Amino acid sequence: MTKQILRAGCALTLLAAFGAAQAQVAGTWSVRVGATHIAPQTKSDDLSAPSFPGTKVDVGSASALTGGINYMLTDHWALDLPVGLPFKHSFYGDGAIDGVGKLGQTKVVPATLFAQYRFGEPNATFRPYVGLGVTYSKFFKNRSTAALTGVTGGSPANPTTARIDNKFGLTPQVGLVWNFNERMFLDVAYYKSFLKTTSHLSSGQSIDMRLNPNVFAIGVGWRF
Repeated sequence: MTKQILRAGCALTLLAAFGAAQAQVAGTWSVRVGATHIAPQTKSDDLSAPSFPGTKVDVGSASALTGGINYMLTDHWALDLPVGLPFKHSFYGDGAIDGVGKLGQTKVVPATLFAQYRFGEPNATFRPYVGLGVTYSKFFKNRSTAALTGVTGGSPANPTTARIDNKFGLTPQVGLVWNFNERMFLDVAYYKSFLKTTSHLSSGQSIDMRLNPNVFAIGVGWRF
């Protein structure tokens, strides 16, 4: 992934060399490429009956190659759309089943649209910003393991599978744009997505989860 990011950054640098200078003013578009790390802060309820009391799950972190598109509505207000590859998260036993290992995995596309306010002047070197977005998390390609089948009382002939509800959530954001010149910039951001969802098992059981991930994003961009 690191090599891909460096190559993309070099390509943007070459593009910037042939473009006219632009500041962050109304009507300006920009694109960026980089990486994002999602770290869920999982708090799960107990697995519904029949199950051992305190049967919970934890969700692992994931990183992916990402980027984004930004449009300046005014010199200070912007719309920002992060884009990227899906994130792959693993589920693990927690609580009464802590130590059973990996229960399954899922892929997720967290589609978010941010409204941002950027501080400072359009031609400032550093422009901190705050944002608020709405995220729609789409879960797909769910996979389960023999450990999940064992926890739920299934059998190899009838393994337990899982389905996760797609959900909306609010996502506040803080970030900083560091302008190398009037074309090239570095964008770093932290945001917190407030997300609660439910996993439904083929055994008839279900479990509610508050994921509320911390998200860290970095990207090199080009303004035009």
